[in-house]
Amino acid sequence: MEFAKRLDNVTGSAIRAIFALLAQPGMISFAGGNPSPDSFPKEDIANISASLLCEHGSSILQYGGTPGIGSLKNTVIKMMETRSISAKPDEVIITSGATQGIGLAAKTLVNPGDVILTESPTFIGALQTFLTYEADVKGVEMDDDGMKMDDLEKKLTLYRPKFIYTIPTFQNPTGRTMSLERRKQMIALCKAHNVLILEDDPYCDLRYSGQPVRPIKSLDEDQLVIYLMSFSKIISPGLRVGAAIAHPRVIEKYNIAKQGEDLHTANLSQEIVNAYMLSGKAEPHIEAICAQYRDKRDAMLKKMEEWPKSITYTKPDGGLFIWVDLPKHMNAVDLFKQCVDAGVAYVPGVHFFPEGGHENTMRLNFSMASFEQIDKGMDILKGVIEKNI
Repeated sequence: MEFAKRLDNVTGSAIRAIFALLAQPGMISFAGGNPSPDSFPKEDIANISASLLCEHGSSILQYGGTPGIGSLKNTVIKMMETRSISAKPDEVIITSGATQGIGLAAKTLVNPGDVILTESPTFIGALQTFLTYEADVKGVEMDDDGMKMDDLEKKLTLYRPKFIYTIPTFQNPTGRTMSLERRKQMIALCKAHNVLILEDDPYCDLRYSGQPVRPIKSLDEDQLVIYLMSFSKIISPGLRVGAAIAHPRVIEKYNIAKQGEDLHTANLSQEIVNAYMLSGKAEPHIEAICAQYRDKRDAMLKKMEEWPKSITYTKPDGGLFIWVDLPKHMNAVDLFKQCVDAGVAYVPGVHFFPEGGHENTMRLNFSMASFEQIDKGMDILKGVIEKNI
């Protein structure tokens, strides 16, 4: 059997492969990136679903328009106003999660061999998508303030990329947030080089400390930014609802490309999300899950204070992840098997780098584990690390 050549260099997600290990009894996972199941407003969604189907079932269960339900688009536009982003209906398309927005960018903009610049490290799912569309992905160096602008400027000149992909707020996998100054510099550089920015912003509502930083899109006076948002982290990932906000010409191409993928995001999912966001329950719900995640983040960071001083790690103001740099001689891939045998899992950092390498890094997730699991799992992880340091 012969498959398309575009899949030759694409493998399954390392995280999905790790999930197979998590079925082992007693396994503690810091590996995923999922919201806590305790954060889902199950009863509210059940009540909303029943009401919607009883009152509007005939239309909800029918085909819908590709751009999305108008009332949800209006809700998204109002949400964007709170983020200092101005948008019109023809600048918004509802997507099946922010992940589809990434895929549609690749599908509509990238030809085989085109260069995409990403943070290094970056989101595994985006890397897989870009490689599927035969892009040449180049990494841009990061520090605690996000993507380094001197390296970005050098690579803009060297590679003339099709676009830049960035998660500037509570980045996956590092948890870092790009400073406002660098966001301004990125806009200026992209304007000078006539390069688009794909701004992926699924974590911005999950802030536990520090002050909000304006999205790059809010600084965009030249329609250079395609902005992706998601309801997965604040309501439910299983509903698969997000949105893309961009120049009408981009949204028009997204619309054409989406028609051939799923025709439209499920009407029921769109209506549930819209009804929940308008119910008055969303804001207190987000405050509650942020309080829960803040405590889990703090619990994990507290345990890490006991680790050897040669190990460094991020202290994120929000999101779901902590990034760890082990001493250079250590290999987190080799360490992974020992940790799994001891009952704890994480994701080795090598999988997040477009160029590979960086074997001494790892990503830890704190949202899925209980407080008891964080306490026990971090002790196990510390013990394994100390044996190998």
